[in-house]
Amino acid sequence: MAENTNVPVQPDASMEVVDKVTGFWQQNSKKILIGLTAIIVVAGGIVGYKYLVAEPKEKSANDAIFRAQQYFQQDSLALALNGDATNPGFLKIMDKYSGTKAANLAHFYAGAIYLKQGDFANAEKHLKDFSTSSLQISARAKSLLADTYAEQGKKEEAAKMYREAAAIFEKDEFNSAEYLFRSGFLYESLGKNKEAIESYKLIKEKYPRSERGFEVDKYLARLGEL
Repeated sequence: MAENTNVPVQPDASMEVVDKVTGFWQQNSKKILIGLTAIIVVAGGIVGYKYLVAEPKEKSANDAIFRAQQYFQQDSLALALNGDATNPGFLKIMDKYSGTKAANLAHFYAGAIYLKQGDFANAEKHLKDFSTSSLQISARAKSLLADTYAEQGKKEEAAKMYREAAAIFEKDEFNSAEYLFRSGFLYESLGKNKEAIESYKLIKEKYPRSERGFEVDKYLARLGEL
């Protein structure tokens, strides 16, 4: 019996998928290519910005801040802040190299300088603009900000911030005890004896061998706690 060679061939399921994909590609290839191109351009832009813009900018900022830091260490505060004929000061660095680590650090130095100069409003502004992941520096910056509040008569805000500064890096016994003492003293001056006692007791409990730890009993005694 002869085979029927005219039996129609059933399309394979995989061929249908191929046809669908092919049709989809033909209809959408332009959009897909545009999308892929955009991804490549964005990715390339990110890499290019990092290596061609961001990293060279960071290096230039680090080079620029070096001289200003030297002036600061020499207590030449005006030169550290404003620079000289050749080198920029902290104010110029934070403007010219905005977004860099050096510019961020310049806010800390500027805040400390303005505090020393008695310009407490500018000191507060720059210290608020500074941020760091270093616990020791963060504690120091917060204590300086508390100083600006105290100098401006914002005693309660200052007392609270000193307490916060003391809690950031508790391993630093000397400074943490000092911040707690300042907190307690300010609360006491405000007549907030409960809060003052809390700060003084923290010194006695956590830092009994610190300088403030040896003398805190007399402050507790005058508040009726000994």
